[in-house]
Amino acid sequence: MALIKINDFSSALKPHWFASRTNDEDKRLQAELIASCELPRHIAIIMDGNGRWARLKGKSRIDGHVAGVESVKDVVEACSQLGIQYLTLFTFSTENWKRPATEISALMQLLVRVISRESRKLHDSNIRLNIIGEINRLPEKVRTVLEKTIELTKNNNKLVLNLALSYSGQWDIAQACQALAYDVKAGKVEPQNVTEELVAAYLSTASMPDPELLIRTSGEFRISNFMLWQSAYSEIYITNTYWPDFRRTQLYNAIREFQSRERRFGQTSEQLLTKQFPANTR
Repeated sequence: MALIKINDFSSALKPHWFASRTNDEDKRLQAELIASCELPRHIAIIMDGNGRWARLKGKSRIDGHVAGVESVKDVVEACSQLGIQYLTLFTFSTENWKRPATEISALMQLLVRVISRESRKLHDSNIRLNIIGEINRLPEKVRTVLEKTIELTKNNNKLVLNLALSYSGQWDIAQACQALAYDVKAGKVEPQNVTEELVAAYLSTASMPDPELLIRTSGEFRISNFMLWQSAYSEIYITNTYWPDFRRTQLYNAIREFQSRERRFGQTSEQLLTKQFPANTR
């Protein structure tokens, strides 16, 4: 199979990010979500189902990935409008390096194309791009484009958009342990002082809160080696919708479900009620 050239699918990427999809009804739905209950500060999404979506439509797998870009645009815009502080998208896993070379090449070209063209849009929208994962494994052209956009948007503070690239949860924990071991060896950390909080400080997500809401599309009931440490208390939302069909409407459904759940963190419902409404206020 011949390598897929960027020009073969660039025409499918004409709409720009933040060519707003917001209308009066959407504004009403957002206002309801904001008013009804606390929003998650950090949402993480396992964007799954591009290949199956394409197969159902008689298209190639890369067509599915291209279609998935539109979902990314819509979800990023909606999160920004809602005031979500962090959005992490599982874009390319460590295990994805096992895929056919032609698909990997096409994915990397697609990534370069999208980030190159939309970096200014991200910046103008006050969104900061951040990358977690084994960045050194990415092709040089990809790294260059990402580094330029990270530098351009580094002072933005409306939304942090994390792309998990060449990432796995096991890698993240292993690299944190390695860095911590070096500091113990250097005498910077005493072994008895290693705590859960200290380990978390060595993870790639050390500067951000753990995701309160973890969404997986395509109906698979697993987290596929994604944010294993960070998702210890994440509310998990599974939808059968394939990623190319996932839009802000589905995002709102996930947030509503999150808002309806009682997050106990090992405590009882009665304990939470007592904390929320002390005896002298009930």
